[in-house]
Amino acid sequence: MRVRGVLFDVDGTLFDYAAAEAAGLRAHLGAEPVAGLGSEGEALARWRALMVEEYGRFLAGEVDFAAQQRARVRRFLGRPGLSDAEASAWFGRYAARRDLAGTAFADAEPVLRRLAADHRLGVVSNAGTEGKRRKLAAVGLLPYLRGAFVCCDEYGAVKPAAGIFHAACAALGLPPEQVAYVGDDYTADALGARDAGLRSYWLCRGGQEPGSPSPAAGIHVLRTLHTLPAALAGPHPGPHPGPYPGTGENGAVRERGSG
Repeated sequence: MRVRGVLFDVDGTLFDYAAAEAAGLRAHLGAEPVAGLGSEGEALARWRALMVEEYGRFLAGEVDFAAQQRARVRRFLGRPGLSDAEASAWFGRYAARRDLAGTAFADAEPVLRRLAADHRLGVVSNAGTEGKRRKLAAVGLLPYLRGAFVCCDEYGAVKPAAGIFHAACAALGLPPEQVAYVGDDYTADALGARDAGLRSYWLCRGGQEPGSPSPAAGIHVLRTLHTLPAALAGPHPGPHPGPYPGTGENGAVRERGSG
């Protein structure tokens, strides 16, 4: 069956979140120095480790999206008594610098432009709608992604839950079997989309990391978005047999960009 719609993850797929995060934190600490964080590399490693922990709590439903941001700030600064307003303001200033430093991957705009001619395009993200729209607008990609824009803060569940993928398919006006999904997280994106009945494309820029899983049946691996149009036109690697053991509706995992 012909693919008529394509949905995308944002951070690590269209937007170079890792580079923006590093540049944004560097700029923020340059403007607002914090004692005791060690070297630039040590500070970045600590910030990323805290993101994994606190964003994981959000994905597990323990805290809301803004609360995980505030918790990261309090722990990073070593100031547990920081008020909600102060912590949110600090994070907001960091995020502004991060997004200012952000860029789209070089293959993102050309591929979106090519696909937009005959596909309905959209986004599914485990992050906040406002921030994702702002980020994509800043790098010139938002106009291509008007077909569907489904984020967990408004939908109320996170990838890999099948429902969030189905909501985006409904927004495109297409059944899941006519929609492809592209993302860089194996569990949230590749397995989640496959188990929801979409064509699943796992984007591994630079190849698979050591210790990463071998792709299961029904998952097509991409090294670059440039190969996506040809992959969509060709045969897909097998049916959608899921869910597999350990995957499915309730398996919440981290997405790289956490707002």
